[in-house]
Amino acid sequence: MRLTLRVWRQANADADGNMATYEIDGITEDMSFLEMLDSLNEKLILEGDTPVAFDHDCREGICGACGVVINGDAHGPERTTTCQLHMRHFKDGDTIDVEPWRAGAFPVVKDLVVDRSAFDRIIGSGGYITVPTGAAPEAHSTPVPKADADSAFEHAECIGCGACVAACPNGSAMLFTSAKINHLNVLPQGAPERETRVLDMVTQMDGEGFGGCTLTGECATACPKGIPLVSITSMNREWLRANRKATR
Repeated sequence: MRLTLRVWRQANADADGNMATYEIDGITEDMSFLEMLDSLNEKLILEGDTPVAFDHDCREGICGACGVVINGDAHGPERTTTCQLHMRHFKDGDTIDVEPWRAGAFPVVKDLVVDRSAFDRIIGSGGYITVPTGAAPEAHSTPVPKADADSAFEHAECIGCGACVAACPNGSAMLFTSAKINHLNVLPQGAPERETRVLDMVTQMDGEGFGGCTLTGECATACPKGIPLVSITSMNREWLRANRKATR
């Protein structure tokens, strides 16, 4: 395939950015999107140009590092991570726009790389348990209802890629934050911090400058791991419950 790529280039956080146009040939449908970017960078290096900076790590769809906006969609036209998106979803002669996540809380570091440490600070404010469990207990020592276990596993699938933020017209981090809160709040181990966790994490999220949620649903549509939109309503219910107890 021969493609025209329009890629966001930005030297650093303080520099002005622009869309640079590149022509690339020899792309096969079996390549992943990141392999295509690798081919572009090989071409740029041979031409004496600066390669495009982009995030990646595992390339197995589980680390959440490979976040870019492709033709206006977070992670591209399929509901998957960028590293698992294959070039078979594009056609010969296509023009493809590649941009970083667009959110005030995700400042651009360079080119397609953004600083997602705001997510880390949200986790650090309450996304943990403090109960001294010691060594791994027997699986049956603390019974967990199946519905709760299923919910915890569903929310634990969040990989913190930020697609929900990039897809949201408000740049909201509600889906990410709700996944991390609900994952722990439904389990017995998370009970001691149940109230403080939701209050602290929501406060930290607001302080990071993410937008407000208006339940447009784009976050759940873009999420590569399928975190459901109802996760946000569950978090709101937890927040109301905790806030009511804190103000008594």
